[in-house]
Amino acid sequence: MIDIQWMIGGEAGYGIMTTGVMMSKIFTRLGLSVFDYVEYPSLIRGGHNAYYVRGSDEKVYSQKKTVDILVALNHETIEKHKDELVPQSVILYDSNSIKLKNEFSKGILTIPIPLLDMMNDLQIDHLMINTITIGASLALLYDDFSLLQKIMQDTFIKKGEEVVAINTKTSKAGFDFIKEKYNGVFKKKFSLNQQSSLLMSGADAVALGAIRAGLKFAAIYPMTPINSILTKLTQHALSYNIIVKEPEDEIAGINMAIGASFAGVRSMVATSGGGFSLMVESVGLAAQTETPLVIVMGMRPGPATGMPTWTEQGDLRFVMHAAQGDFPRIILTPGDIDECFSLTLRAFNLAEKYQLPVVVLVDKYLMEGHATVKIDKLRLENAWYRIDRGKIVSSAQLKGIKDFKRYILTNDGISPRSLPGQEGGISFSGSDEHDERGLYNEDADMREAMMEKRFKKLKTLEKEILVPQVYGSKNAEITLIEFGSTKLPCLEAMKCLQDEEININVIHFSWVHPFPSKHFIQLVKKSKKTIVVEGNYSGQFEGILRERTGFVPDDRLRKYNGRPFYPEEIIAKIKEII
Repeated sequence: MIDIQWMIGGEAGYGIMTTGVMMSKIFTRLGLSVFDYVEYPSLIRGGHNAYYVRGSDEKVYSQKKTVDILVALNHETIEKHKDELVPQSVILYDSNSIKLKNEFSKGILTIPIPLLDMMNDLQIDHLMINTITIGASLALLYDDFSLLQKIMQDTFIKKGEEVVAINTKTSKAGFDFIKEKYNGVFKKKFSLNQQSSLLMSGADAVALGAIRAGLKFAAIYPMTPINSILTKLTQHALSYNIIVKEPEDEIAGINMAIGASFAGVRSMVATSGGGFSLMVESVGLAAQTETPLVIVMGMRPGPATGMPTWTEQGDLRFVMHAAQGDFPRIILTPGDIDECFSLTLRAFNLAEKYQLPVVVLVDKYLMEGHATVKIDKLRLENAWYRIDRGKIVSSAQLKGIKDFKRYILTNDGISPRSLPGQEGGISFSGSDEHDERGLYNEDADMREAMMEKRFKKLKTLEKEILVPQVYGSKNAEITLIEFGSTKLPCLEAMKCLQDEEININVIHFSWVHPFPSKHFIQLVKKSKKTIVVEGNYSGQFEGILRERTGFVPDDRLRKYNGRPFYPEEIIAKIKEII
């Protein structure tokens, strides 16, 4: 079995992220299952950056703690990551700037590369130091440089043939250096095993899901970790007739999106905690006017600016309760790249069918991490999906209605809506309570009727609530319970423990509000010992489980240092309690 983790570290500005994605592409084209993850500080310049890429010929769900190939562009990288090395690990390092002493035990191979000398010989800018190392890394694993040559062509062709040529020449120099001096020193060798997979980030998947769902207007103020959604939508805006607006702030953004949706097109916003704080009042506006709206919320550690380039699951309670008053909303929590795509598709239909805000709650770990996704699986989602715009009355229907009431009281809580410009479909919408025509009304009976109508939607949409999914044996000794991206390290831990014949399973929530109480109770009845795993301090998800079902787990594992869970941490917790 092949299971390798490659890592590059160094100062910001040396193409760490570009190199990391390129390594993920190499693994993908070799036919491996890939997961990658990047860590970087919230600084404009400098600071330590690290990019982890894991590849395996078996399915991988997350990163792991150990590193097999460490590419060190500075000495700080070695100091920070030397404890992650294992026997037979390799360190590629710049011998012009890093002087190693006999600090590594036998079994760890150190390979000095005179990067500065090579850059001078090639007459290239020192910022291309990373490009030499990607060629050197490939040479350790695979014998044919043409694999990387093709990736260079695909990556840089939009910048011109000259850029392709210089990057190819530079990476070839690194490849040739290793082949000449260190050929065969790394014991894990790969062969080409082509599979139909795409390498995607969570942000890519959300953007593509929105495009497939018929998105026509997006207003997104840039903010980590959702920036790549803005980039991806902008790249495809002309091809799919989408208006992608970068507003002056988040308040303007959400109000633009509400206006666009009111006018009849599918719209969305994307932001993170600080931006969502600004949007809160308008979330209530969407609810009061019953205007469909999709909100992608990318969690990162708070409060305030907190640690903006790191990850956490600390905004669950915030999005559940944001905005004054009492109103229905839906919160979806994708657990992997596939779910980022499929749940975004679903969010647009839910928003329009039930005329309410739908939050797709993600985090930095998922948005900026990449993984291989089976093309066949995406095709299945694509084939299954049908755009459902809900109760939009046609012009022909309006001709048969003498007195159109936008907010007419209905048994299912959903009032047919007209679009601006439709003859006979005039409606008024505002932030005040209103009558069936949308006109201001504070009558007690009308208030009760409108509140009850809005909340009837929750009963109507019950049939669409996604049941928590169980992974692993139904008769497991231990059950991990989680939501969102914590699914990935939990599944990785489950896989490792199953290899040791420890019987565990995972209950994953991709829909947390309205909470699927009855389904969860049925599932958890079969569990013998339960652990709730979540990435926040106060146990927000555990609190919701208790609040909605009375369920109290046997144990819990929480993390709130800005780093994602490692499967090794989950495994250690399980072994501690069995």
